[in-house]
Amino acid sequence: MLTYAGGENNSNFLEACTLCSKPLGHNTDIYMYRGNNPFCSQECRQEQIEIDEARERRWKVAKKSNEKTKKNNVRTGTVVVA
Repeated sequence: MLTYAGGENNSNFLEACTLCSKPLGHNTDIYMYRGNNPFCSQECRQEQIEIDEARERRWKVAKKSNEKTKKNNVRTGTVVVA
């Protein structure tokens, strides 16, 4: 059983590509990304990097949009209590 930096025991850790699920050979190169994600090729690894970067860009845009919405929802004026 393999133990890696994440501290978990996972017997199938290096069995298949994270992106395309292609089985990883015992005597072939394995391309790693973000510590624990194995890929069968540089192309699969690069595609995952691009997916992650696009996700992060969308998250940042959504976060900025939410901040603008919150700022625009601030009410100003006089409050009258009866």
